[in-house]
Amino acid sequence: MNKDLNISLEHKRHTLAHVLAYVCENKYKDCKLTLGPAVDNGFYYDIDFTGESKPNTDADLKEITKEMQKICRLGGGFIHEVVGVEKAKEIFAHNEYKLELIDEIIARGEEVTLYTINFTKGNGELNGETFTDLCRGGHCEHLTDIVEGSFKLNKIAGAYWRGDEKRDQLTRIYGLAFESKEELESYEKQMEEAKKRDHRVLGKELGLFVFSDLVGPGLPMWTPRGTFIRNKINDYVQELRSEYNYGMVTIPHITKSDLYKKSGHWEKYAEDLFKIETRDGHTLCMKPMNCPHHAQIYASELRSYKELPIRYSETTMVYRDEQSGEINGLSRVLSITQDDAHVFCRESQLEDEINNIWNLIEKFYSAFGFTDLTPRFSRRDDDPKFKGNIDLWIKAESAIKNLLEKRAAGKWLDGEGEAAFYGPKVDFMASDAIGRRHQVGTIQVDFVQPTNFGLEYVNDKGEREMPVMIHCAVAGSLERFMSVYIEHTAGNFPLWLSPTQVSIVAVRDNHREYSENIYKLLKENNIRAELADESNGLGKNVRHAKNMKYPYWIVIGDNEMNSNTVTLESRSGEKLTLTTDELINKLKEEIKSKS
Repeated sequence: MNKDLNISLEHKRHTLAHVLAYVCENKYKDCKLTLGPAVDNGFYYDIDFTGESKPNTDADLKEITKEMQKICRLGGGFIHEVVGVEKAKEIFAHNEYKLELIDEIIARGEEVTLYTINFTKGNGELNGETFTDLCRGGHCEHLTDIVEGSFKLNKIAGAYWRGDEKRDQLTRIYGLAFESKEELESYEKQMEEAKKRDHRVLGKELGLFVFSDLVGPGLPMWTPRGTFIRNKINDYVQELRSEYNYGMVTIPHITKSDLYKKSGHWEKYAEDLFKIETRDGHTLCMKPMNCPHHAQIYASELRSYKELPIRYSETTMVYRDEQSGEINGLSRVLSITQDDAHVFCRESQLEDEINNIWNLIEKFYSAFGFTDLTPRFSRRDDDPKFKGNIDLWIKAESAIKNLLEKRAAGKWLDGEGEAAFYGPKVDFMASDAIGRRHQVGTIQVDFVQPTNFGLEYVNDKGEREMPVMIHCAVAGSLERFMSVYIEHTAGNFPLWLSPTQVSIVAVRDNHREYSENIYKLLKENNIRAELADESNGLGKNVRHAKNMKYPYWIVIGDNEMNSNTVTLESRSGEKLTLTTDELINKLKEEIKSKS
């Protein structure tokens, strides 16, 4: 991956946010600009359209895009200026949103920086038009660096100022932006395919999960079919972990707030916690993560170096108070099921333990058709949010980087600033069937919580030392994994994972008894079969099997009865005539291989 290319594209997207703001300010005179960042696949700008007119339709977006294309074609460059508070507030005196941002910048002890575009006529000569915005920077050198046709505005949405539903509601204008027109068109085709694979639609059609207004948004409920798949996924995670001697543990879903204050999570996540006030006046929390609890199990007795590494594993729900606007199907929920694990080891064991978890993650994702995992080294930058001793951070980052060079020399991504607050990570990135990138499994190294909790073990010299704590999520959030996997497969689950593996369809009533015998044979061999009601008719029963995306269905008619065979048809179009022994062998082999 070319990091410079990514930075260049991010700068172009940020530049386009400025151009969008300029066009809107000229076209809608009473509007007030707020924030406009670059984001994955493009950019947006939140604007308060205080007057009577504002963009509402696709035609409006096309008109603004056309004007932006013209401006970029003619060109212009940025001038950077550091200004005092008084001057900044004078420039944006009419805009309460910018004034609030200026106050925040000053409160953080940062400089107030402005960026001004000087627009040109297309021949390099200035045309006298300028646009100034409050900005930290990161732009392309010249507007003509943006290839014509490489961007477009694509949608309008509502957004609250600073994401707070109690603040003003703004209009968010989104744009797509890529390096070329061809990349933009390719992305749009990808998005059309994504609509067909939307897990929210497929989940309903395949009867996997439901939402209820009475229960609340972000709180999915799983049907028997969906629960079966979830359990199979988790069973496979635990099967892989059992090879490395993980011990299963169980913790409560609520805890005293003191636990998170001690672990260091409270400072960062207090606003994201569901809090419960007890009748005795204590504050309890719905747990948003499991690591502090697992640390307490470790701390329950003094450990010896001979016991290490100690590995705990648990699949359990955690709860996070996400903003309502961020909740999205299974991708972002309030109740999150984690296949969570924590390893407590000596520093000398760190590399081996990370290596073992890496093997486990690769094997898991390979079984689900993600064969191109790319590791990302998520490390710290100078942000004060990263806690703990710098020397311990350096140790952890060195251990991870050494392993990355051994296992993925030159083929890993640099994620500066993407570390957890307590330590660096290896995050694994995977591409789905239509080319979208997702962060999947993760391995995190933590010296902060062992320090905060005073975790110890007795070393081979009889002295007390602090262990390293490794966090390991394989599927991670089962909800998010299911959202990615449903769309990756378009709901066409492999045989081993399908709630119904085979539907048996009798052509007429006189084929019923033979069909029942085949059904019993499949059940005896632990194959999940469904016996269709022949009164519905052959066509309807086959359509149902196809619509439910069953891997196979068996049609039983006169030929099958007379020859003591079955006709096995698949959703891929394959059609085979088999003896019952051949049928059982074929299905068992496919299930065993997880193909």
